[in-house]
Amino acid sequence: MYLNKVFLYGNLTRDPEMRAMPNGNNVVSFSLATNMVYKDREGNKKEKAEFHNIVVFGPQAESIAKWLKKGSGALVEGRLQTQSWEKDGQKHYRTEIVAENVKFGPKSGGSTGDAPRDAQGTTSSADTKPAAPSYPDEDISPEDIPF
Repeated sequence: MYLNKVFLYGNLTRDPEMRAMPNGNNVVSFSLATNMVYKDREGNKKEKAEFHNIVVFGPQAESIAKWLKKGSGALVEGRLQTQSWEKDGQKHYRTEIVAENVKFGPKSGGSTGDAPRDAQGTTSSADTKPAAPSYPDEDISPEDIPF
C-alpha cells in the first residue's frame, strides 16, 4: 500500500493567483507558511518557518481566490507532487501540494475559537465541539456497579 497525504495549517504569504487552464478549468496557486518552534543545544527557543507551494483545481479554486488573502489562515489537505522541467540545459524541480480540501481559518479580527470553514464557506460539523455530557447529581456507590 502506498500513501501520499499532507495536512498543513498556516498563513498565506501572498494573495492567491487564479489562472484558467486550456480546458477551461480554473487553478489557483498560493504559498502557505508554517512555523516550527524548537530549542537549540543551548536551550534557547528558536522558530523556523517553512514555505509550501499549494495548487488547487476546480470549484474550490474560485472560492479560494475570492475569500482568502495574504495573511489568512488555511487548513490544507492534499498530496505531494514534484514537477520537473529543463531550462537552458539544466534540470529544475518544484515540489508542491495539490490540495484536495481547503478549510478557511478564522476571519481577521475574529476570535481564535472560530471553527475552520471549507472552501464553500460552510462550517465543518466535524470541527464543532460536541455538547458536554450530563452526569447524575447523586453519588454512585460502589455497590451499585453491576460488575
